[in-house]
Amino acid sequence: MRKLIYMNKFSTRGIFLSVALLLSIALITNLPSVNAEEINVKSIALEETTIIELTNDSPEDINTFRIWLGSDFSFKSFKTEKGWVGEKTPQGVIIFTSSEAVKPGESVKFGVKTDKDRPGINWKALDKEDRQIDIGKVIPDDLPKATENSQPGQTQPSHSTTESITSESTFRIIPEKPNVGSTIRVTGEKFGASQEFDFYIDSKKVGTFQTDSNGHFMTTMKIPKEQSADRVDFLVKDKAGEEKKVSLRIGGVDNKVPEENVKLTIQGVPNSIKRGDVLEVYGTGTPGSAVKADIISPEGKVINSRTAIINSKGDWKIDEPVMVPLDSILGEYQATISDGRQTIDIKWTVEPRRVIIIEPTSAQFELEDVMKFNGTAIPNKPMELRLEDPIGKEVYSDIIQIDGSGLVEFEYPTTLNSPKGTYTLIAAQEKNKEFIFAGLGQLAVIPVNLEFDKLNYKSTETAQITFSGQPSDVVSLLIVDPGDKPKESDITVQLLPDGRGKYSLPLTGYASGVYTAVAQKGSAQSSTTFTVGLQVGSGEIQINTTKEEYDPGDSILVLGNTGPNVILSLTLIDPDGNEVKLRETYSDKTGKISEDSFRIPSDAQPGVWTIKAKSGANFDIIEINVLGVVKEGMVAVVSDAGKLDGVNEFIKIHIFGAKQTVKITIISESGEEIEKLEFPASKGGEINQPWMIPKDMVPGTYTVIAKDGFNEVETTFEY
Repeated sequence: MRKLIYMNKFSTRGIFLSVALLLSIALITNLPSVNAEEINVKSIALEETTIIELTNDSPEDINTFRIWLGSDFSFKSFKTEKGWVGEKTPQGVIIFTSSEAVKPGESVKFGVKTDKDRPGINWKALDKEDRQIDIGKVIPDDLPKATENSQPGQTQPSHSTTESITSESTFRIIPEKPNVGSTIRVTGEKFGASQEFDFYIDSKKVGTFQTDSNGHFMTTMKIPKEQSADRVDFLVKDKAGEEKKVSLRIGGVDNKVPEENVKLTIQGVPNSIKRGDVLEVYGTGTPGSAVKADIISPEGKVINSRTAIINSKGDWKIDEPVMVPLDSILGEYQATISDGRQTIDIKWTVEPRRVIIIEPTSAQFELEDVMKFNGTAIPNKPMELRLEDPIGKEVYSDIIQIDGSGLVEFEYPTTLNSPKGTYTLIAAQEKNKEFIFAGLGQLAVIPVNLEFDKLNYKSTETAQITFSGQPSDVVSLLIVDPGDKPKESDITVQLLPDGRGKYSLPLTGYASGVYTAVAQKGSAQSSTTFTVGLQVGSGEIQINTTKEEYDPGDSILVLGNTGPNVILSLTLIDPDGNEVKLRETYSDKTGKISEDSFRIPSDAQPGVWTIKAKSGANFDIIEINVLGVVKEGMVAVVSDAGKLDGVNEFIKIHIFGAKQTVKITIISESGEEIEKLEFPASKGGEINQPWMIPKDMVPGTYTVIAKDGFNEVETTFEY
């Protein structure tokens, strides 16, 4: 059984709520720095929260700052300065980027929260071309303890690093045309957290209020009846005399009959929301007032507040679209919305965006490590897994059955001969496909990929394209027509912070045929085909395979002929009549069929399997024989694998009927031990492992000995 422990390591809970931690922004400059040649990085920590400061002492501009932890730590959340964007990759690396570079002599700060106290943080600084400027590791110092005399809510002395009022502090008066004796609502943002302020009209103090832990406030004040109807200054002052001012004209006594209340409503929040969704939130309420929404997490805590002005018609809208954070806790949320006279509650559920969620267990694996991937998928459905090496060669493939838990675990052992670079695990289940990346000997470089929502379209339809790649990248899209000429070439797609993006491609004016879509970012690109206007065929279909007998785990190449540009389906069926895989494909403009996506599962039932090709009323069925795995003992087979990397020669060692871990020894004619390998067998008792032949290996007959603790077998091969 394959299993997974999948944990949501993100948290939407604020990591800067501690007043003591806010003090760190100033104190950090007094800490000792890491001994780096060009980049000065230092940090301090308070329990699980760490502040990192990067100072650029190099002659180069810094555009990207990457950080990662050791295997015993993981990031829970992070925060950046204004103008910077951060994204946590599936490998556990946080990548901070900005369009404004950190120039020589400048600095920038980042905050992170981890699952354990005071972690050592690895870092790398890169320029705009992703070239490494410097790399290192920083160990944080402890934040100095707060004094015993400090009390919550107490005003900081003049030398305090927690500013009450800054250049970014703003407030406003609702309504914007108040009258003498009327009640007004005052709301503000980015003031000192959990501090007390005074509210003035010109030189007269009207009242006091206190901000929340995020520096936000919303309070009600009354304009005195003796106030003259004139232009006045509304002021928010802190205890040190710093102030923010808004000038408005106060009207005379309002003798108008109040308008009838408009019903408080909210729109734009569906019952089910996915991480990364962008919402346009709007509604109605009492004219001339403001609406406030407190958002409550599944844990019952208020995690955010939003405000909006209700216009004279009773309409309101959140100024900026609301993006559901990628680290949102899954579960049921609720919001309490009020306009000062009415209150309503709404609820919604945050769900994962992806059906298949698989991640590597480490940001970087080393040679001879076992690469491990954990994840979840649709329960009780088969899943196809393919692993490709850095040059795109398939090194492993299997079809596994996911049990009722939906948990998945995949492992791939590496050797000293394994190519270094980025490995791609492709997981496909029903119509869902995910690309998961892991680095061997280096951090993974995430390429750009694209998928269409289906294969064949009508010219009146719009194709939905999903992109995946480096978070926040801008990807260019090229469409090539059936005549190999550019059809569309000026399309760009901005990927979201989760590395995903979508584009709707109208197909009006597209002639019938096979098109190629190419996604490109820099020198990296990927392509796929889609078709427009292909029809089911009215002619004969003939298919065949390249051989008649297959072992479990073997791939199948289906070739055939039918009419030109015909859409058809291929189905792989086991001896019991169960459909193992269904693939929609097409014939080219000459009527040729070629499909290589089928593979016999590693635990396949031996017997006669069938492949059925169908287009409309026309079909063809062929049979293949799947050999059984020996139930008692093991079988070892060695075959020529060719030059998998284009340079070195490989053989493929195929083991059937193994139990647990298998130790493999390769011995020369003289008895010299050439190589010792060790691999865990799959659920079906199979190992399918390429081995690179050493360049200094002399011609001759070599013996392969395999032991699994229960049995021992051997075979030979000629070189």
